[in-house]
Amino acid sequence: MTKRPSAHRSRQQSNRPHDRPTSPRAAPTLLLLNKPYRVLTQFRDSEGRTTLSDFISQPGLYPAGRLDQDSEGLLLLTNDGKLQQRISDPRFKLEKTYWAQVEGIPDQQALDQLQKGVLLSDGLTRPAKARLITTPDIWTRIPPIRERKLIPTSWIELTIREGRNRQVRRMTAAVGLPTLRLIRYRVGPFTLDGIPPGETRSVDPALISLP
Repeated sequence: MTKRPSAHRSRQQSNRPHDRPTSPRAAPTLLLLNKPYRVLTQFRDSEGRTTLSDFISQPGLYPAGRLDQDSEGLLLLTNDGKLQQRISDPRFKLEKTYWAQVEGIPDQQALDQLQKGVLLSDGLTRPAKARLITTPDIWTRIPPIRERKLIPTSWIELTIREGRNRQVRRMTAAVGLPTLRLIRYRVGPFTLDGIPPGETRSVDPALISLP
C-alpha cells in the first residue's frame, strides 16, 4: 500500500521554490537575504502575496528560522538540515540582533528591564542586550511608518538568543515602547552590511559550527 506523505512533510515542502527534494549529495549552501517589508518567509502563497520566490530562484533552499511579514532584514536560507537546526534552534543560543524603531524614548529603567528579562504571556524572556542607538543608515521603507506628530520615535538595538513569536515587538511593548519598524541586522556572525533590500549573498556555511 502506498503511504501518503505526512502533513508535516507537505508543509515543509511548501516553503521550497520547487517540489524536487534536495540531492543528499548536494554541497551545503548558505544564502543571506535582506528580506523587504511585507514579504512572506515562504516560497508559495495561495493569496498571491509576495514571497521568497520573488527574490530567490535557486532550488532546494529553505529558511533557517522565521522573520515576520511586517519585519525586514536578515534571513538565512540553506539546503542543509543540520545547518538549518543550528541556526534556528534556540538551544544553540545563536545571537540575533535587531534594530527597533519605537514610539517614545526609552529611559535607563526600560533598557535595564529589557536586559534583565521581560515577563510576557509565555513566560520571562532570557537576559538580552539592549541599548539606545542613533538612527541607522538604512533604506527608506515603502510604505513609511505612521508617526504621531506629538510623540517622538527612537531606535533600540536589541540582541537576543531566543526565537519566540514576535518576541522583540512584545518585549518593547511590555516596557511601554511600541515597535513601529523592525529590522533584523545580525544572525550569529552574519550581518546585513552591503546587502540591499531584496538582494542575496552566498557565504561559507563553515562559519557556523555544527554541534
